[in-house]
Amino acid sequence: MLHRGQESTDGAGGGELTVPMAWFYAEYIAEELLRTGDLMPPTSFEFRAGRDALALTIFLADSGGELSGIRVVTQLETWLSLTAYDQPWQDWVGERMAHLTAEALEVGGPAPDLELAAATWRWLEETELLAPDLDAVPGGGAVLGEDDGPKVWTPAWRLGLPLGHLAIHLF
Repeated sequence: MLHRGQESTDGAGGGELTVPMAWFYAEYIAEELLRTGDLMPPTSFEFRAGRDALALTIFLADSGGELSGIRVVTQLETWLSLTAYDQPWQDWVGERMAHLTAEALEVGGPAPDLELAAATWRWLEETELLAPDLDAVPGGGAVLGEDDGPKVWTPAWRLGLPLGHLAIHLF
């Protein structure tokens, strides 16, 4: 039996603490992809949005429960297709979260991995970041700098998703 402060990675139940290894691994992969892409400072909210959107994609795309055993290179195409601009990513996340939650309830409740994924999804949906208006019509005058031009409050996932997609391309 484990005592308070010890952790189990096998989810053997019995009141033991379980380490959410699949979520931590997804978060690690996402962070490394973004750091490698060097798209923005790792301390920025934009970086966090990109990391969280990408980690959520990586975690939810692991339908076989084999995340800790995957090879990143073999999954890049899947992650690229899921994060592409023309894909309904938000709907896909909602459906996968609902499916995984229903499965978890059948076996006794959400695992810590799923709880962290749900908290991340809430943050991505509820947090808004001030960002350039990507839907603004270009060509209205002089060339604008990065800090110029229209800005809008955008849900964090709308900013993080294209950053994650670009980081995968740059890998």
